[in-house]
Amino acid sequence: MAKAQRSWVIDFSILALIWGASFLFIAVAGKALPPVGVTFFRMAFGAIALFVLVKLAKQKIPMNREAWLKTLGAGLLMSAFPFTLFAYAELHIASGLAGMVNAATPVMTVLAIMIAFRDQKPTRVQLIGLAVGIVGTLVLLGVWRGFGENDPLALGALILATMFYGFGSPYIRKVVSPLGLPNQVAVFMQLTSASIATLPIYLFSGPLLTGTPDWASISSIITLGVLGTGIAYVFYYRIIDAAGSTVASSVTIVQPVVAVILGMLILHES
Repeated sequence: MAKAQRSWVIDFSILALIWGASFLFIAVAGKALPPVGVTFFRMAFGAIALFVLVKLAKQKIPMNREAWLKTLGAGLLMSAFPFTLFAYAELHIASGLAGMVNAATPVMTVLAIMIAFRDQKPTRVQLIGLAVGIVGTLVLLGVWRGFGENDPLALGALILATMFYGFGSPYIRKVVSPLGLPNQVAVFMQLTSASIATLPIYLFSGPLLTGTPDWASISSIITLGVLGTGIAYVFYYRIIDAAGSTVASSVTIVQPVVAVILGMLILHES
């Protein structure tokens, strides 16, 4: 058991670094792509990377309808909806602040468990840990000063995105994990199905580009897809399997540190 705990703690730390950096890549990619475009390419590149890994591992991809529908649900909750909301929000607010608001995800996860997934009960220790983390996040945000000049609609989009994440984690554990799929196969199916569902919206909802693509935006969306989406979700599924959805979603309490530091150093955010 101790070895298993060390394993998910390592996964947890790596995931915090990857997802903390993702807010920077979202902001840079959003200079050339509309929000739904960032979402589509993020999921598509992630799916391509995982397809390569699945084939190298000689794993089978199930073709039955039930498995694809269940992973589509995970794709919408954990990818398509929140990715679009975050990309939209970062057009109006700093990437560091987006990372900090995302720290509310564990609270949403606990609420989702209490409302819709009551078979996954958080322990007392987890609830205490979440309370401490949320208080720390509120202090980090400086909520007693309000949110300054930040767009309320953008903040609302961020909160809605955390709600999708909150329902997504216990959904994966209850619906997707019992399928018994290898983690990278499950994530491949999640991203592929969500990409297919998102493509028509991207093609027909507005401009395909909102700026001139340059090396920074292109490399950002590729990195965001391959590392920040495809590889990252493999780690996330592993944490859910080893420690539960409440612990897995708690990675969002740690990643704001990475998001804020990168936003300050690279994007010169205050």
